[in-house]
Amino acid sequence: MKPVLALVLTSLFPLAAVAEDAVPVADTTGAPALIQPGADSDLSEFQWKARPIVVFADSPDDPRFQEQIDRLTSGADQLLERDVVVLTDTDPSVRSALRTKLRPRGFMLVLVGKDGGVKLRKPSPWTVREITRSIDKFPDRQREVEERRGS
Repeated sequence: MKPVLALVLTSLFPLAAVAEDAVPVADTTGAPALIQPGADSDLSEFQWKARPIVVFADSPDDPRFQEQIDRLTSGADQLLERDVVVLTDTDPSVRSALRTKLRPRGFMLVLVGKDGGVKLRKPSPWTVREITRSIDKFPDRQREVEERRGS
């Protein structure tokens, strides 16, 4: 039993490293990947296409960063339904465009709307439920839901 538990636990921990190191532009179906590195990203490339959630940390080993990535990964379906893309930035020594624009201090979660405006800043991890409830209050999200109902 212990070897099985050890195997299961070790398979869960690399999620944060995968989120930071991989460059998943799209999955096999052509849909955008949920988690992408944000070092080379600019928020303007997502305007009117997606709602970026930017997760900052001073290190990929930050427990809050790992917790946030785990939470986001577990609710990926709900986030993708709302056109969310998660950008990660865990290297403060690289002055990325995201860091220059959003000016994080340590861990920070930033929710950006499709219009490019910052809608929410949080200094601690949030659940997918809290994030989706915030998104569902946006006027453009309510319009999207109405358009889907009408068709």
